[in-house]
Amino acid sequence: AGAVAEARFISSAKGKGLFATKNIRKGETVFVERPVVSSQFLWNALYNYRACDHCLRALETAEENAQRLLGKSSLVLPHPEQCSIRKDLHQQCPRCQVTYCSAECRQAALEQYHQVLCLGPSRDDPTHPLNKLQEAWRNMHYPPETSSIMLMARMVATIKQAKDKEWWIKAFSQFCSKTANEEEEIVHKLLGDKFKGQLELLRLLFTEALYDEYLSK
Repeated sequence: AGAVAEARFISSAKGKGLFATKNIRKGETVFVERPVVSSQFLWNALYNYRACDHCLRALETAEENAQRLLGKSSLVLPHPEQCSIRKDLHQQCPRCQVTYCSAECRQAALEQYHQVLCLGPSRDDPTHPLNKLQEAWRNMHYPPETSSIMLMARMVATIKQAKDKEWWIKAFSQFCSKTANEEEEIVHKLLGDKFKGQLELLRLLFTEALYDEYLSK
């Protein structure tokens, strides 16, 4: 049986859409796809929700999650055997100690973008350009979060690290930016000069952390 849905390009204004290729039954899986890049929300990470640094799968058990959220380390949940977390498969980057749910995710991150973004021993250094960028983003985007500056960082790092940079540039350019640009203009009008100053600060910090002459052309 083939896929029940497929992605198609609609227009430069709308971008891509998901179209059914046949009737879909209730409960049937419609579409499964790996993200091009993903990144945990920065406040979410700061508040110690442990997730795979590549695919974002949870690294903490259901019981650990409940204990953290409720602030009760003695809390015990029934049926721990139903929890799907496999801690025996977890791996860390040997340089910066970020954690992955599996060897596959660690290797995938390393091959795609992590060589560029790995902080090594500077992971907790507040003066490191990437840490300064993340701190600035947190100070401008309080919860509830809707995005992360590290999505862009991983996109740039992917291109910087790639052998075929043009392929990745073309892949990323397929994403629709019209709506995002319109929303940015709306926010500009609402927040005025304060927002423009914040946007310029983010641009400066992003350039300091990930400037690439090839991408600046």
